[in-house]
Order: sequence, then C-alpha cells, then structure tokens
Amino acid sequence: MEQLIGGGQGNGAAAAGAASIKDSDTQNFMADVIDASQEVPVIVDFWAPWCGPCKQLGPAIEKAVREARGAVRLVKVDIDKNQELAAQMRIQSIPAVYAFFQGRPVDGFVGALPESQVKAFVQRLLKTTGAAEPGPSPIDQALEQAEAALEDGDHGTASAIFGQVLQHEAGNLQAIAGLTRAHLAAGDLEGAKKALARAPADKAGDKLIAAARAALELAEQASASQGAVGELQQKVEQNPADHQARFDLALALYGGGEAEAAIDQLLEIVKRNRAWNEEAARKQLVQLFEAWGPKDEATLEGRRRPPNHPLQSRLRPPNRPRRLWRRIRFHRRPSRRSRRSRRALRSG
Repeated sequence: MEQLIGGGQGNGAAAAGAASIKDSDTQNFMADVIDASQEVPVIVDFWAPWCGPCKQLGPAIEKAVREARGAVRLVKVDIDKNQELAAQMRIQSIPAVYAFFQGRPVDGFVGALPESQVKAFVQRLLKTTGAAEPGPSPIDQALEQAEAALEDGDHGTASAIFGQVLQHEAGNLQAIAGLTRAHLAAGDLEGAKKALARAPADKAGDKLIAAARAALELAEQASASQGAVGELQQKVEQNPADHQARFDLALALYGGGEAEAAIDQLLEIVKRNRAWNEEAARKQLVQLFEAWGPKDEATLEGRRRPPNHPLQSRLRPPNRPRRLWRRIRFHRRPSRRSRRSRRALRSG
C-alpha cells in the first residue's frame, strides 16, 4: 500500500523538526537563542548528564518540538559544561526550561512534566507569541485514516496503517490499541494478542490500552461460546432461571455481532438475581462498555437507562436498599445549637 509516513511532505516535516533541535554553549547562546528568537520562539532546556528527571523530560520536550515542525526551536544546554552561563541565568535546579521570544524570556518551568503538559506548554507558547501553529502531523493524519478504515470495516488497510505508525513510534498507544482492535475485527485473536503485547508495561492502565484489553478478553470468552447460540437459547427457554446458560448465550451473541441482544440477556440476569456468581452479569456489562468506549452507540444506550436501573447503581453497595444507603451516606450529626433547642422544647 502507499507509504503514508516518512515520504514526500511528511519527510520534509520530519527534517524540519529535527533541524529545530540543537545543543548550544556559552559562546553560541546569543546567536542560538537571543538572535534566533527574533524569528521563532526558542525553548532552552538546561540539563546535566547525571540528572534523572532531565532524562525523563528530554525525550518528551524533543518530541513536542519535532511535532511543531519548525514553528518552535529547542536549544539544549549542559550546565556542567557551561557553568558560567547557568550562573548568569540563575539556574538553581534542573531540569529548568525557559522559552524566549524576541530576545526575552516569556515562559518556563522547573522539573520534569508529563508529556501531555509539555505538549500543552509548547502549544501555549505558540499561541501567546502569535506563531503559526502547525497542522496535523503525518502520524496524526495516518492515525485518522486508520481509524476511518477500521470504522468502515476495512480491517486490512487499518492494520497496515497502524503498523506504519508503530514503525515510526513503537510506543504509540493509539496505534497499539487500534492494531489490536483491527485484528479482533478480522477474527485474528493471536494477532490481537501480539499487538497488545507491544504496549509498555507502565502504560497498562491507559484508557486506550485498557479498552483494547477488555475487547480482547471479551473476544476470547465469546470464541469459546460461539456456535452454540441455538442450543443455549433452548436451555434458557426451558429454564429461564439458568443464569449460566443465559450468561453463555450473551457471550455467544456478542461473538456473533449481536451486541444489543447480548446486553438484554445480561440485564435479564441482573434483574433476576444481581448477586449471581459475584455479580458476574453486571461486571460483564461494565467490561462491554469499557471495550466499546464511552462514545459507542451501545455504551450510550446503556448509560441512558432509567436512574433505578442496575447499571446506574453500579457504585452502590449490593444488597442494600437505595433509601437506606442514601440515609447512611448523607446523614449528618445535628449541630449543638439544634440539640439545645430540642432539649428546651422538651423541658417546656
């Protein structure tokens, strides 16, 4: 398929981003920062090789500057090699980041920030200085195309584009989750497992990765029940109280693409016996919504259930009446003044 990343315009943008990052020193600081900031904003990162937080911040700020594709520049200064400059700039703690525009400092921060806050810092700098904000990066454009292909049912194209993204950014969580979902949509459970295994261990709790993992677990459960829909329906008809058969039927229906029917069967279990199998039906519903995501139509439909619906009370302790729980949760001890008033009334 056509190369979407790394060629043509995208290659030029990548080159511009790389050229926007350089090392500097005391001798060249005036030209690299003060003079250069007359044209575009310049971010200066004061760091040292022995600084742990500097190693954490460095890749994040470099990535944010590369994504700006020339709209902002980054200058890195090793304070161990440039102690006189660090003293002039009154650097007392590192990493220390200062943004310059038209020869003057306009913003900055000290300490390592999460990648999202670093990106927001760069975007805020571009906005306050009036610099032209770049359009979507080649990576963002590719991800958008992949998501559109996946939504249209073109699983092969989606997988190929997500794979291209991961060749350039091995830790891109959206691409990892998207590739997992593309394999699942194509019925390739093994491929989905391998794709999900690319996620860094410290990102296991990310919402995209968690949703992909929930979808994979559901697909594995459904594959074990697939093909038995007719038999399971017959069991449920003969014995409506057979919750295990109804639960297995819900998974089989989900595996066959009948999401709404699966929800109905799980809701029926909750209605008949919420506590069955340690609330397995309710937990399964929550997992379904997590796998589909908050904007999916089936999730939105489930969230629109009446206030007294079992799904809406998922956070309330089980087997406790709503009124009693409300009374316990919001009961307040009477004030001292009200207690005195009550005693006065009784004595009167």
